[in-house]
Amino acid sequence: AKLVVQECDVALSPGVGFGPQGDDYVRFALIENTQRIAQAARQLKKGLVKLG
Repeated sequence: AKLVVQECDVALSPGVGFGPQGDDYVRFALIENTQRIAQAARQLKKGLVKLG
C-alpha cells in the first residue's frame, strides 16, 4: 500500500485493516467526483507500469 501511495500518489488502505484475510488486498474509496477518479486511475496505470 505504501509503495502505491509513493509511486502513484493515490491514497488507499491496506487490506489487513479489514480482517485477517486481507493481507493480499488493498481498498480504494471511490468517494471523489468522476474527474478525480479518472485522474487516480491514470496515475495508478502509470505508476504500476513503472513498477512492472
